Amino acid sequence: MSSKRWPIWVVAVVAVIGVFWGWYAYADPERRDLDDAARAALPGQFVKLSDGYTHYEIGGPSDGRVVVLAAGFSVPYYIWDPTFNALTAGGFRVLRYDYYGRGYSDRPEIVFDDEMYVRQLHELLAATRIAGPVDLVGLSFGGSLITSVADKYPERVRSLIYVDPSIRKPYVLSLVEQMPPVWNYLTTVWDAKDWANGQFSDFLHPERFPDWARRYRDQMQYKGFRRARLSEFASNTEVDQTDQLKRVGEHARPVLVIWGKQDKTVPFEDSEWFIKLLPQSRLVAIEESGHLPQWERPDVMHPELLSFLREF
Repeated sequence: MSSKRWPIWVVAVVAVIGVFWGWYAYADPERRDLDDAARAALPGQFVKLSDGYTHYEIGGPSDGRVVVLAAGFSVPYYIWDPTFNALTAGGFRVLRYDYYGRGYSDRPEIVFDDEMYVRQLHELLAATRIAGPVDLVGLSFGGSLITSVADKYPERVRSLIYVDPSIRKPYVLSLVEQMPPVWNYLTTVWDAKDWANGQFSDFLHPERFPDWARRYRDQMQYKGFRRARLSEFASNTEVDQTDQLKRVGEHARPVLVIWGKQDKTVPFEDSEWFIKLLPQSRLVAIEESGHLPQWERPDVMHPELLSFLREF
């Protein structure tokens, strides 16, 4: 009786595939579902909107003037910890939240374009029964969002505060980003492990914030984080918000621009062209600060912010 053996090349191919799959499975931090059980154990509040659950926190006097804090590209709402505390202590009603795909908000399989971000905030304001004009504070990517909101719903925005802002401009996807399965694999085994430590570059003095990377990694354990990031990259390649920012700049509402002088993420030099598009704005340049002045120079940023909000 003869035995059948697989050809050596088949065995080799299967072995190689097994090695690469094992490497991927070992490296992949996305092992948890962001479901009801997970949400029940997490801090903050949750509300189900049209695209999924949004994680948020609201604090301060119930009758206080409402300030909304819009975060940066990928760091959850904890990026606003010092500002949230300063504003609520100052008598303001403050709302902060996680964008879809970040923090503890859902990771829906949708297009991550500006329309989606505006829809999420618009629905969140309705769900939390916030009516009337609000003050919008946007950090980095949050500057893009609050610009879009002010352009689409000008009557809902009392004032705009930009903190080291960035707005969308056209860019080109890399070849790998145009192949989602390949991007997902390569990102998982090589790139994603450095995302958390990469956040230290936002600081002028990262050594003062040793817990920063650990806090970032927490969100990466929930399935869909990478997919959401790729959707963000792929959905906005041709978007240019320059004209939108010009339209927002034609409105009479007050505008404050706060910028860290040593920002390496969005260089302070960009403030020159930015404020030209917002002629009614006032620029506050903060020395000894990188991209996150609310953490590195709260002693300067928060008095400026509170003073501005109390002017009108």
